Amino acid sequence: MLHGQTQEFFNAADYFIDRNIRQGRGHKVAVYTEQRNYTYNDMHKMANKTANALRDLGVRFDDRVLILMLDVPQFYAIFWGAVRIGAVPIPVNTMLTPDDYEYYLNDSRARVLVVSDALINLVREIKGDLHYLRDLIVISETQGAYPPFRQKYKRAPATIKTEFTTKDDVGFWLYSSGSTGSPKGAIHSQNDMVVASQAFGQNVLKLTEDDICFSGARLFFAYGLGNAMYLPMSVGAATVLNPHRPTPETMFKYLEKYRPTVFFGVPTLYGQMLAYKERLDKERGTKPDPNSNHELSSVRVCVSAGEALPVDIFTRWKERFGVSILDGIGSTEMLHIFLSNRLDDLRPGSTGKPVPGYELRIVDEEGVDVPQGEIGTLLVKGDSAAQAYWRKREKTRQTMQGEWLNTGDKYFMDKDGFYYAAGRADDMLKVGGIWVSPLEVENCLSQHQAVLEVAVVGRKDDQDLVKPAAYVVLRDGYTASGELAEELKKWTLDRLAKFKYPRWIEFLPELPKSATGKIQRFKLR
Repeated sequence: MLHGQTQEFFNAADYFIDRNIRQGRGHKVAVYTEQRNYTYNDMHKMANKTANALRDLGVRFDDRVLILMLDVPQFYAIFWGAVRIGAVPIPVNTMLTPDDYEYYLNDSRARVLVVSDALINLVREIKGDLHYLRDLIVISETQGAYPPFRQKYKRAPATIKTEFTTKDDVGFWLYSSGSTGSPKGAIHSQNDMVVASQAFGQNVLKLTEDDICFSGARLFFAYGLGNAMYLPMSVGAATVLNPHRPTPETMFKYLEKYRPTVFFGVPTLYGQMLAYKERLDKERGTKPDPNSNHELSSVRVCVSAGEALPVDIFTRWKERFGVSILDGIGSTEMLHIFLSNRLDDLRPGSTGKPVPGYELRIVDEEGVDVPQGEIGTLLVKGDSAAQAYWRKREKTRQTMQGEWLNTGDKYFMDKDGFYYAAGRADDMLKVGGIWVSPLEVENCLSQHQAVLEVAVVGRKDDQDLVKPAAYVVLRDGYTASGELAEELKKWTLDRLAKFKYPRWIEFLPELPKSATGKIQRFKLR
């Protein structure tokens, strides 16, 4: 019979916040926002008061807390406050539909939903029953929490005893889009953020407490959560938070104002920012000098993930701003980037080499390693891997194969050890760094009265970035036209998240099919 605690205490809130204060960084800025700057002491106080207020609300160890919030400092207070009392924060995408949030709330069985006041309508429009949700907390960046949580927060003490948790306890979840079926809740341990911080943040980016990080990707993404929260906090660095849409204008405004040293984006954003600057240069008749004092002159390194970075964008960016973009790949299941270029070991067009602490294999259908140069499926092994998918046993078995995780990405490796992306093993698309299931777009389009059959595939736009394209067979009595194509685009825009709508609609007399009647998407590609 074992008595007492058998494992050592480890709590992520203690590591990422309290440790910085113990090491003398309490008065250092942790977060820059338009409203004000927040120090590590401020973060500590906000997280502790939130933890006490959540406890007062009846939130207990292992209870789930769903976070539907913009990128504001209160996001950290809720996240770390929940972690501190052993509850499980679950950040979710702010760009989805009420139906999606109904699914997340019922699937996760979250007892509490925390929502930014600007997003409250998304919750109001949930039509179905929420079987487990008990409390709704509404938060404004300027006003703080709405009543009644405001009173709980005000009265809550600023000190708290951190719940006894260990490295293997559940720390938080992140939902991963499903290639087939519904999104999957990836269960992450308390220690996973430490692994990713040391592996990528410190080994690859060489982050120090003097860095200021700025991420175009939002906090609810696995990528953004690292970029803007735990990577900088792992070394006592600062982060810049932008609650607005990441448009080129906003990005440049923030880069100029806060002078960050590390910038994180996705290829689509880099392409948009370049196009914006090139248009301005043309209008003004100016020729940019990358060595001059410009918006990115404080930035020592740019990072890209989410989809493969086209060589053209890398080259134009480097010529225009004098800064290299390090392309890499991560996943919700592995938490952050596990394969990346380095400043001193970089090959444009490749995804780089394994991040220290991760092992990679490229295997064939039988799980046997393929010869160098041949395409196979990428497997990864590392200590930041999720424990399992919540209530998805079969999916867990297929993806998490012993120590190895099947990424579903096709890759090959050159003779120098650089890895190159070669598409997906399934039909999933990465659009603007976010997964899109062609099936979801097809199901939406097929509900339109004019559509008999439809197939959605990825197509590259003029920036060499993948966007959805729909091939449609019309019902009798309907005629292909530009107006109908626009109507179908609007149909999906009204029903799905904006990034999912097809940028092209092509009309065909019939879809290519196999002998068994399966649509041959590869022919459409």
